[in-house]
Amino acid sequence: MAKDKYKKLGLSLLFDGLGMVTYIIPGIGEFGDILWAPLSGWLMTRMYKGNVGKAAGVITFVEEALPGLDIIPTFTLMWLYTYVIKKEKVKDIIDIDVS
Repeated sequence: MAKDKYKKLGLSLLFDGLGMVTYIIPGIGEFGDILWAPLSGWLMTRMYKGNVGKAAGVITFVEEALPGLDIIPTFTLMWLYTYVIKKEKVKDIIDIDVS
C-alpha cells in the first residue's frame, strides 16, 4: 500500500508538471489544453476510484480547460487530500474463524 501511495505521488507531480508546461509555453497552451483537459480528467478518475475520484476528475477537467488556472496542482492536492488529510489506509481486517 505504501508503495502505491508514493507511486501516485510521483504520477501526481508528473501530471501537474505536464499541465503547467502548457501554461508556460506561449501559443501551445491553448491547443495543449484542448488535449490535456479531458485526458487529465480521465487520469484522475483512474487514479482515485469512487465518487471522490469522479468529482476530482471534473474539477481537474475544468481547471485545465479554463485559461490561467493551469498553475493549480490538482493531482497533488488530491493526493494530499487522500493520504494526508483523509489518511486513507489499508482497511483493517478482522479475521473471525466461524468453524
